[in-house]
Amino acid sequence: MQKDNRRTNKSKKELKNALISLIEKKSFQKITITDIVNCADLNRGTFYKHYQTKEELLTELIDDVMDDLVKSYKEPYLHTDKLKVSELTASSIRIFEHVASYSNFYLIIVNSNVLPGFQNKICDILKQLVQYNSEDITAVNEDINSDLFSSYSAYALFGLIMEWVRGGFKYTSEYMAEQLIKIVTFNLNHTTNTPE
Repeated sequence: MQKDNRRTNKSKKELKNALISLIEKKSFQKITITDIVNCADLNRGTFYKHYQTKEELLTELIDDVMDDLVKSYKEPYLHTDKLKVSELTASSIRIFEHVASYSNFYLIIVNSNVLPGFQNKICDILKQLVQYNSEDITAVNEDINSDLFSSYSAYALFGLIMEWVRGGFKYTSEYMAEQLIKIVTFNLNHTTNTPE
């Protein structure tokens, strides 16, 4: 049974990698199941054993990425009730490792219109995650609207990720995590000077 699971997981991974590879070269609409199985070096029977359509394969690929995004974001919160920015370490922040492990997928998102609206989907997920963990900040300062704060934080994080992807991942994921901590710490400790 475990061997069958391993084989299934391996086949699915190869099909997903093949789909990503093909999307880098042509639009999703023009990709056929034959293209996918040829690229994955599998037969059509293997494809249909797991998926009915190429859309179903794409949906599962997106779900995999989103599930891993949520898991990586929550990593620093797993072993604590209250997370303080001052206690964050680069090694505890896993979101950039997530992006690096799905680098080809994120490059597609940034460089093409393959998945319209997908960037908004990522931001919506980040907003929900931030909202869940931002109650302390908005409770301390009642003047801060929690929805707006969550949106600001989510889009700022997404902007940082997109800048990293557009730059060709020229920094390590650890460096990006360190920069995120420094930026958040700076924002918490400084107020913006308004021009007179």
